[in-house]
Amino acid sequence: MQNCAIVILNYNGEEMLKRFLPSVIKFSLSDVWVIDNASQDQSRAILEKDFPKVQLISLSENFGYAGGYNWGLEQLRGKYEFFILLNSDVEVTEGWDSKLLEAFQRDEKIAALQPKILSAQNPKVFDYAGAGGGFLDTLYYPYCRGRIWNVIEEDQGQYDDFCLVDWASGACLAIRSACFFEHGGFDAHFFAHMEEIDLCVRLQQAGWKIAYTGDSVVYHLGGATLDRSSPKKLYLNIKNSITLIYKAESTFNFAVIFILKFVVEILAALAYILNGKKEFGKAILRGYDDFFESKEQFLKTKGKKKFSKKGPSYWIYWDFWVNRKKTFDRL
Repeated sequence: MQNCAIVILNYNGEEMLKRFLPSVIKFSLSDVWVIDNASQDQSRAILEKDFPKVQLISLSENFGYAGGYNWGLEQLRGKYEFFILLNSDVEVTEGWDSKLLEAFQRDEKIAALQPKILSAQNPKVFDYAGAGGGFLDTLYYPYCRGRIWNVIEEDQGQYDDFCLVDWASGACLAIRSACFFEHGGFDAHFFAHMEEIDLCVRLQQAGWKIAYTGDSVVYHLGGATLDRSSPKKLYLNIKNSITLIYKAESTFNFAVIFILKFVVEILAALAYILNGKKEFGKAILRGYDDFFESKEQFLKTKGKKKFSKKGPSYWIYWDFWVNRKKTFDRL
């Protein structure tokens, strides 16, 4: 079994591949693979012509982030000890992959980890997706060291450490291949968004740890596949967040969390509608509606070991909007 494969999922990302793949090839010691989600552009032709050293797995249709990685990585089962799942819009730096692999040696119970993720658009600040390591509050709202809601910190070396976190970003996720397969990979019902958080929660419920290491650095463009402010992403985040909680918590705990989240998010939907953004309000309502239509699929996953959150915020929404604590060091 070889040590590590860097695996990039691609869908109609020819421009992203041309822009970011050269840095991956230049600065990586691991094998590089691209899983193509049945792209309709020139992605595969570009890979074959300009990047002959990159190995290609072609899928028959677009299975989304979760399904695409599940189907693609299945073809690599048993070949590598580690995978580094990398977004196509990420620029890497020298030694980034070796430093990620070295971090696993700190604790044999670490299943997955992420590097420091900075913005490719403004390298002085953290990236929205993952930043300096991710956490969840009691209502499962995600936040990061370096990013709380829409406030993003400047990188001043404050998160150049190693620490345990609640979740590692799917923009650059290093994971033991055995853990990925033994725990079912990503939940394909999510299609896209929050599937890495769901996997990290399940791994921790099984006794594994999730970590962050700040000595490995990458730069993420963000929003290349779906704009953060789009109604579709809001819909997926709402539906997938409720699904994650339903799977992770007991029936009683889920009911309590659901009621509190529902009140907050229905108020948000009304605010969107009153401000002329009906499509965003409808996205929230659709997320709840689609969860209820599909929730029976997840009954068999309930009743597992309790997930203990590591972050300092009990309710990030309250800390941010009411207590005005807008950076991680103030929580």
